[in-house]
Amino acid sequence: MVERDEEYAIHLRSLSSNARDSNFNADPASDPCLLISVKKLYLVCKTEQSEDLIARVYPQFNRIFHRSLACISQSQTSYGLLLLAILQFFLDFGEMLLHDADPSLRAFFRSCLSREFADYVVAQATLDFLNVNKIKLSSSFPSILPQFFPLLLKLIAWNGEKLEKAFLKIFPGLISPGSFLPLSPSIVDLPILVVALEKVERGSGSLIGSGIASIQKSTAPEMLLALMDEAYTGSVGDGGADSESEDSNTMASGDPLFIEILKDENDGLAERHWTSPGMMNATLQAATSSPHSERLKQALNIAPRLLDVYFAIALHDVENSLLCALIPLLMARNSVLFPDKIFSYEVQKRLLEFMLAAFHRNPDFIALLKKPIVDKLGEAYDSPAKMELALQLCWAIGEHGGGGVSHKDAARELFESLELLLYENLSSSRLGLRESAFGSSNSTTLRKSSQSRLLSFVVTAIAKLATYHPDLLPRARVSLAKVARSRISDARVWQRARDYLGLMNEPAICLSVLGPSRSSSGHVLCPGVVNWSEGGTKMVAHIPFYVLGEQEGPPFHDFSMADILPRARKG
Repeated sequence: MVERDEEYAIHLRSLSSNARDSNFNADPASDPCLLISVKKLYLVCKTEQSEDLIARVYPQFNRIFHRSLACISQSQTSYGLLLLAILQFFLDFGEMLLHDADPSLRAFFRSCLSREFADYVVAQATLDFLNVNKIKLSSSFPSILPQFFPLLLKLIAWNGEKLEKAFLKIFPGLISPGSFLPLSPSIVDLPILVVALEKVERGSGSLIGSGIASIQKSTAPEMLLALMDEAYTGSVGDGGADSESEDSNTMASGDPLFIEILKDENDGLAERHWTSPGMMNATLQAATSSPHSERLKQALNIAPRLLDVYFAIALHDVENSLLCALIPLLMARNSVLFPDKIFSYEVQKRLLEFMLAAFHRNPDFIALLKKPIVDKLGEAYDSPAKMELALQLCWAIGEHGGGGVSHKDAARELFESLELLLYENLSSSRLGLRESAFGSSNSTTLRKSSQSRLLSFVVTAIAKLATYHPDLLPRARVSLAKVARSRISDARVWQRARDYLGLMNEPAICLSVLGPSRSSSGHVLCPGVVNWSEGGTKMVAHIPFYVLGEQEGPPFHDFSMADILPRARKG
């Protein structure tokens, strides 16, 4: 017991010495024993729950914490582990000491982690700290992680798959009403974040500690340097045009977007500089100007997995207004991705699957998002990615009746857009898509195949939309008849149009095959499935076998409904 008391006294003296005002200019982290003393005293306080000891230790911890923050910018020493140890003390005993840990947490992110995120030991310790305290953080400080999610993304972007498992555990805490929308493009742009960080490192040295702080003295563009010092403020200066560094000029070509990606705090803005084609091309060119590093390869693998978690949380926990606002952002980004084939495929697949799931959850979104949907249908000719998006939107329009029976006006406008898309492809002036969108090799074959897919989706959407809204049936018959008579190169398209025309002559069967998957009352239906158990009370006839077997004319089956529905004979 005496030896233990002496050991505690030694640690208390170490704390007192570092916290003394006469040592104000000293570097606290330069004393290797200080971190050991902090951890030992915290462990004693945690084990014994001695209010007297906690009260004696707290003033020393508080002074050392603030003195460390003041020394970080001039020090070459890492402060991350020391500050995390003191933060743990603040979180565990804050209520007892009436200490609000919120300012301390924010100070740690802004002053320390923003300079030491590239240090693997600090990054790992930070994620461990957040995982240990995630319940307390989510209940008492719910805005901390959503506010600093851009900085936390730097941890996983720079340190890669080694920290992915720990990062995924805290990832749900990054999502809040204020961070939900801007988090989506940040995840998609994770590879570009890696490229930006690597360019800063090549131009300014190590990103750990003083490497970040000394960027102001480097030859990189002045706008980027100002951001790296105070990224979260959003205020940057002008300059950088006179740099003679080749790498700096490459960075300068994408400055606005790189600056946005390299910020440390969430400003609540989901839109970035992708709206400018020139900026988009310059940034993507800068991002791919050098071979893929191992860190970049890992980011290309991590981003789709983060999207899986993000979209699962979105569909399960996020309110409809935010989901509806997210869909146009995803539409815009579907064709603007880091130019890696596998990465683009994986991300586009997830974006499209999420949009369809969101439309299934709330078909009203289709009517509410009528304008961006119509715009994307008009861009189907621009690229394969935009073509695939248009196909999925056509399917959603038809499957959900343009938003449902209560959205007749929106459905009519969507129907008109489908008509326009159909007639453009049938006309001789717009046969197929532009060759430049698909490259030169085998462009004719690919163009015809893409046109056939597009027409098949459009024809089906028109038929289903008219089934939802009977007032559109006359126009749908005219459109489908033009396709059936067109004899375009792919016979499957005009045969499908003929099948749908035949179905429309049998409204009850048409409703069963092409009708909604759920009724207006919300009950789930099964399009294309006949409920045979009701054959004794409801008429079941005129089954369109020609649709199933591509047969023309009357069905070759010769039997009576009474042969298969015994109860029907009793009537």
